[in-house]
Order: sequence, then structure tokens, then C-alpha cells
Amino acid sequence: MPERMIASNGIELNVLDEGDGPLVVLCHGFPELAYSWRRQVPALTQAGYRVLAPDMRGYGHSSAPPQVEAYDVVSLCDDMTGLLDAVGQDSAIFVGHDWGANVTWQLAVLHPERVRAVAGLSVPFVPHAPAAPIPIMRRHLGEDFYIVWFQQPGVADAALARDVRRTLTTSRQWTAQWADEDASPPRPQPWLSEDELAVYVEAFQRTGFTGGLNWYRNIDRNWELTADVAERRVEQPALFLTGERDPVRRFMPAEAMHGWVTDLRAEIVVPGAGHWVQQQEPEAVNAALLDFLRGL
Repeated sequence: MPERMIASNGIELNVLDEGDGPLVVLCHGFPELAYSWRRQVPALTQAGYRVLAPDMRGYGHSSAPPQVEAYDVVSLCDDMTGLLDAVGQDSAIFVGHDWGANVTWQLAVLHPERVRAVAGLSVPFVPHAPAAPIPIMRRHLGEDFYIVWFQQPGVADAALARDVRRTLTTSRQWTAQWADEDASPPRPQPWLSEDELAVYVEAFQRTGFTGGLNWYRNIDRNWELTADVAERRVEQPALFLTGERDPVRRFMPAEAMHGWVTDLRAEIVVPGAGHWVQQQEPEAVNAALLDFLRGL
């Protein structure tokens, strides 16, 4: 898949750019890369779409500013509008997974004119919380909940980077307890070959995990920055898809979207799939995406 560097919002994004037709932008999550969409890009381009899949800010070969504050959701959304400007497009269909899903939902709220439609994988749209989210998570889920553990700069960064292969192949939650264990890396899941895993291992051995972790360290700041749009709905055509075994479902239920995503055209649970749904069950995900796109 052809890659190129595109200047956007004061940084550079490494972008997979392929196909011709209506524009679809694919936004990955943590800890991933544009490469995570390798099984979606061919299906979308063969169906007549142009696909842009960036290494998001802080990942892969894209810029990774050192300041924690450089990773707030307003900046991340501005990266995507800058990407549209750079390729001469007024709007696009946005598809996101994990943190990428959060960016696409927020983009639909902050810049509705730039989003033709939105598909969120694994992470639903979350309405503005009544108070800052991290203290709520700390109180209800504990200090060792992975998002809470991620908050202290440098701590999770070092733990995750100590053995990149182990970090990327574990099926457990990243926690302080997990980090303290002396365990050999598990075998990769059947849907991830050794060659594919090597792409991720090389990337994160080179970059570390700080860029991606800084997204988590802006959760409370995002809450403050988006207070003025707290009552806005996602009004574009929307799709939500998740894996049946995705642990995110336990603390971010899709029901929270109801009434806030006003044109939710499908809500799909892929049987047997976990969090990395577009890699584990690409045929099911591709079929759902193409069916959604045909209906626009």
C-alpha cells in the first residue's frame, strides 16, 4: 500500500493513500498503526472508494510531539481536518477503532460539516460526563485499572517498552501487577502472523509507547475542552460495531449512545471476536462497512 507524508495541523502524518472515489479515512487506536487496517483497505478500494489511513499523531512514522498537551482531542480532530484540507476534500466518511473511534465521534461533533458519515469500532460515542472522568474511573475501577495506571508520565511507558513483544501479544489488561510479573511473551493470536507481529514490534521498539499513552493523559483535559459542545448530538449516518468478547463493553456500554447518535443505522456485535475486531474478523467487519457505505 503506497505511503506518503502529509503536512497537517503543524505536524506530519504518514498516510496510506490508495484508491479513487468517495473518501474514507481510517483512524486506528492504541497500540496500533495504519497497518491495522491492512485487511480493510483492499476491500474498500476494490468497492470504489479512496482510502486514507494515517499513522495517527504519536505513532509509527508520524510526528510525535513531546508535550502531553499536544495530544488532546481537539488537536487530534484538527489533524483530521488538516488531512482533508491537504488532499483537497471538504468532507469524508470516517471509520475509527478504539481511540480512533473516539476521535471520529468527536470530529462529528466538533466539525460536523467535515464528516459525511461515521463508523465506530469497539468504542461507542460517549456523552459528556457530569464530572472529570479520571477521578470517576479511579473511584469505581481502582488505581490498577489500566487507564488510571496510564496517567503517570513515564511509568507505563517504561513498563510497556521493556518487552514490546510481550506488551503486544498479551490478552490481559496492562496493569502494574502485569508489569511486575516476569513472564515470557505469549504466542500471537491465530489471526496475527509472525510477520505481521514483526511490523508492530519494530515500530514500537523504535518509537516507544509515550505518544499513544499521552492520548490517555488528556482524558480530563478533553472533558474540559469539549464542555461547550456537551449537548451536541452525532447527527450523521452512523454505524457501531464491536466484538462479542471485547472487554471495553464492560465499562463503555453501547447503550450510552442511544439518544445521542440520532441516525444510528446499525449496531453490530461480531460473535466470538475480541477487541482487535477488524484484524480478527476482517470479513465480518468489511461486510458491515460496505453495507453501511452502500446505504449512504
